[in-house]
Amino acid sequence: MDQLAGTPKNKAVSIKEVLDPYQSVALVFQGGGALGAYQAGVFQALSEAGVAANWLSGVSIGAINAAIIAGNKPGDQVDRLRNFWETVSSRKVWHFTPEGDYFRKLRNQASAMMTMTSGLPGFFAPREMNPWQQFAGASGATSFYDTSELETTLNRLIDWKVLNDRQQRLSVGAVNVRTGNFRYFDSEIETISAQHIMASGALPPAFPAIHIENEYYWDGGIVSNTPLQYLLEQEDVHDTLVFQVDLFSARGTLPREMPDVLARHKDIMYSSRTRNNTDTFRRLHNLKLKLHQALLRVPAEALTVEDREFLSSMQDVPQINIVHLIYQQKLYEGHAKDYEFSGTSMREHWDSGYEDTRKTLRHHTWLEKPPESVGMTVHDVHRDDPS
Repeated sequence: MDQLAGTPKNKAVSIKEVLDPYQSVALVFQGGGALGAYQAGVFQALSEAGVAANWLSGVSIGAINAAIIAGNKPGDQVDRLRNFWETVSSRKVWHFTPEGDYFRKLRNQASAMMTMTSGLPGFFAPREMNPWQQFAGASGATSFYDTSELETTLNRLIDWKVLNDRQQRLSVGAVNVRTGNFRYFDSEIETISAQHIMASGALPPAFPAIHIENEYYWDGGIVSNTPLQYLLEQEDVHDTLVFQVDLFSARGTLPREMPDVLARHKDIMYSSRTRNNTDTFRRLHNLKLKLHQALLRVPAEALTVEDREFLSSMQDVPQINIVHLIYQQKLYEGHAKDYEFSGTSMREHWDSGYEDTRKTLRHHTWLEKPPESVGMTVHDVHRDDPS
């Protein structure tokens, strides 16, 4: 898919023409466990369309997806992602599922229960002894599962030399267990290894904290489930097209039973900070642009020292366009959707991301760089699509 929808004059526009005005293309992946296959589908569609990102940022499962992409050459990235997702979803649930939402709900519940009791191939396994029965300070006393299998999987699927060659920037978020401070491990600053990726996905109390540089780290989603803010706050951000791929939707239907309540609560809890961060940054960014334009109309002799410093800092304000893709929950999915790793659900999530992205790429106006007077725009395929 190298052609986008035509202009008002019905002239086809190529992806390259739309991306040329940008200095950077970024992929931002939210956490969300089993729903992360949606991000893999998004990446496949972008890759087929010729959209190449030079900055990948993720939290939790988003960090794993981002690391697999950054740690492989373009021709291998989709295959490595598929290998990961087929590995962790390889355990069979039922050999046959009757049609209908009721039976699919039962199947998903059985799959989620298998994840809790048996772990996931290539990802994590339950500890032989329950942590509540272990002595304080024992290696298994602070988590229910052992994630050493994940380290093996990451080392098998990721070429760390490729990941750290700075052809693509990778940043993954984690939280310091001792201080509670959020930290991003960034390939522009340090050498990234499997431990950094595992730290970003070490969600307690299921998974153990990861030891890095004499500190211990947990899943970054505890503090913020999206890494967008880190990207936008960097001083070296240029004109950027951001594909923000979230796995929990702020919008949803009114719950009608308790499983719906639990699922809706999880969606709102994990999506609210994402939406708030995006809206806040957009307001501040655009207000700064308006202030800059207003000061340009003030006579030079009337400007204060602070005014001049502000004008100087605004000489090269980045123009940001955020294309927001959000997974939409299926009717038969419940609150366990983020740890329901059946192969059927994985393929559905992947296909949803693929089709949503293909649909988004047909709207070339959403991808165009915003005018300088605006500075930052946000588009959402499910909100803005007129069809």
